[in-house]
Amino acid sequence: VDAWASLMGNGVNKYTTSVQLERDILYVRLSSSVLREELSYGTEKIINLLNEALGKPLIKKLVLR
Repeated sequence: VDAWASLMGNGVNKYTTSVQLERDILYVRLSSSVLREELSYGTEKIINLLNEALGKPLIKKLVLR
């Protein structure tokens, strides 16, 4: 959860309303549909960056809501 905030920066965090990790799925709720659409194109890259920051492959799937 903290990894999302530090990696995504203020621009994305401003629109992030909740972040939850359930098993190996990270659920992120965003208040901007435009941002959600933009981020959806790079989910694999985001997952890789988050797992790298965490030091282990905890996240297998990213769900943007």
